[in-house]
Amino acid sequence: MGLQQDDITHARVLKIALPIVLSNATVPILGAVDTGVVGQMGQAAPIGAVGIGAVILATLYFIFGFLRMGTTGLVAQARGAGDTAETGALLMRGVLLAALAGITFVSLQGLVFWGAFALAPTSAEVETLARDYLQIRIWGAPATIALFAVTGWLIAMENTRGVFVLQIWMNGINIALDLWFVLGLDWGVEGVALATLIAEWSGLALGLWLCRAAFAGRQWCDWPRVFDPVRIRRMAQVNGDIMVRSVLLTGSFTCFMFVGAKFGDVTLAANQVLLQFVEITAFALDGFAFSAEALVGGAIGAKNRGNLRRAAWISSQWGIVCAVLLSAGFFLGGPYLIDLMATAPEVRAEGRSYLIWAALLPLISVASYMYDGIYIGATWTGDMRRAMVQSVAIFLVVLLVLVPIWGNHGLWAALLVLNCARAVTLGLRYPRLEASVASSQQGAVA
Repeated sequence: MGLQQDDITHARVLKIALPIVLSNATVPILGAVDTGVVGQMGQAAPIGAVGIGAVILATLYFIFGFLRMGTTGLVAQARGAGDTAETGALLMRGVLLAALAGITFVSLQGLVFWGAFALAPTSAEVETLARDYLQIRIWGAPATIALFAVTGWLIAMENTRGVFVLQIWMNGINIALDLWFVLGLDWGVEGVALATLIAEWSGLALGLWLCRAAFAGRQWCDWPRVFDPVRIRRMAQVNGDIMVRSVLLTGSFTCFMFVGAKFGDVTLAANQVLLQFVEITAFALDGFAFSAEALVGGAIGAKNRGNLRRAAWISSQWGIVCAVLLSAGFFLGGPYLIDLMATAPEVRAEGRSYLIWAALLPLISVASYMYDGIYIGATWTGDMRRAMVQSVAIFLVVLLVLVPIWGNHGLWAALLVLNCARAVTLGLRYPRLEASVASSQQGAVA
């Protein structure tokens, strides 16, 4: 039986969103500890090795970020439709895909690492240490990729408290082992890698335990259902659309950094500092976008248009509140944050001159984040892909027009236009999405 409209409340949205916001807040801590622990070795090469090794793996794993979003939308719809068997089968498909991808990376690690260092050449010392790091970390590939599916499943089931527990567990284990292996046992770069490897596999074990409802019956090993060609094609289509959309979005930010580099080292450094504001915005707004994913997906599965509208609206209300608070905080506290992240006077001054753009970004971007959540929950991923293609095209045109005129101000303006375009292109499609849900339960918007 589908969810009733009265179930979509402000309290329910916050119950989903707040653990995600808190979970995201822990992410930068681990990177800081990794860097700080290796920094105690008193040499620059180990810091660079851990940094470049982590970036290489993050880039590889980014390809499978679609597994988190696609799993959330599909599982939420199955849950809304009361199809318990399909919720278990979807988790199993995701874990099996992760195992296949992880084994492929492990098998081809020599080729992968060769390509990575060909694109990002380093000193011989850094490359040697980075290879030592990667040769340990790569064995965590199946676990890390599977955790995308596990996290997506937990969000769809509205168990974001479980996501928070999982993040705290993994970061806590990683940090404790970092301190022991590097400072206590003097294992250096290999110690950092081994700590992360253990955290990844223990995290997967905990994550699967948190998903134990999927294994309560026999649905997880209903192999005809798990390997059903129609369902696999649907999953592949959704995930493929999301992957293209994500690559385009990431490419836009890469383009932003490359163009900014042409304005000199000081401006590049200032932009890098201000992009941390963008990252903070993403971490905060993700919680409310995730609540939209879970609740919209449930409404779609239950064929309840009133629930869909209410889930979209209430999640967006809280997203807007969060965006206003972020913008106000950046306007008032931005100079202090810049000073905290940069010590060079010229970088601080440059950062302040472009702060207005970073402070406006949450207000401009909130609609695009919320529409992303709505469309992922609805699994209207083809429209997401097409909207992103249009938005990136607009971004590139604005970039070509404004950067020669306004320099770095034009670059930041183009980034804001990109997020506006994402919101508009998805917003124009939303009435059709809502109309596609045939339901007699229209409901009122609160």
